[in-house]
Amino acid sequence: METAIRVLVDQPEIPGNTGNLIRLAAVTGVELHLAEPLGFDFADAKLRRAGLDYHDLAVLTVHPSLEAAYAALAPERIFAFTGEGTVAHTSISYRDGDVLLFGRESTGLDEEVKADPRITQRVRIPMLASRRSLNLANSVSIAVYEAWRQDGFSGAV
Repeated sequence: METAIRVLVDQPEIPGNTGNLIRLAAVTGVELHLAEPLGFDFADAKLRRAGLDYHDLAVLTVHPSLEAAYAALAPERIFAFTGEGTVAHTSISYRDGDVLLFGRESTGLDEEVKADPRITQRVRIPMLASRRSLNLANSVSIAVYEAWRQDGFSGAV
């Protein structure tokens, strides 16, 4: 992809999910940004195992807070992925510089984050009724691959 789509995860908790996100960033070229506090240590074996040998191939930045991430990224558009989203992930026309924002595994994005005026749109990934949520790494993958598809899978083999 080698595009400027940025994934931002606020307070991820599960090392295996973050390892999978590192691997996703490495194979698609998106930037991965994590906002502290993190629910794990980067030395965690589950994180290393899930990320395989892709850690050095991914662009990964850890920010001390969500506010610090916003300041560093200075995004024009932030798409907050949530079960209460008003538009489907496929209805967004993604562009370079967009931030795809996801919350922690246990609770998703905090209400104040979703209500922040900097949020461009609340986005949902469709799923069957009465289901609580998708796995974080799966959700991020779905969104990233839709953005990459719209970009013609640039750089892919």
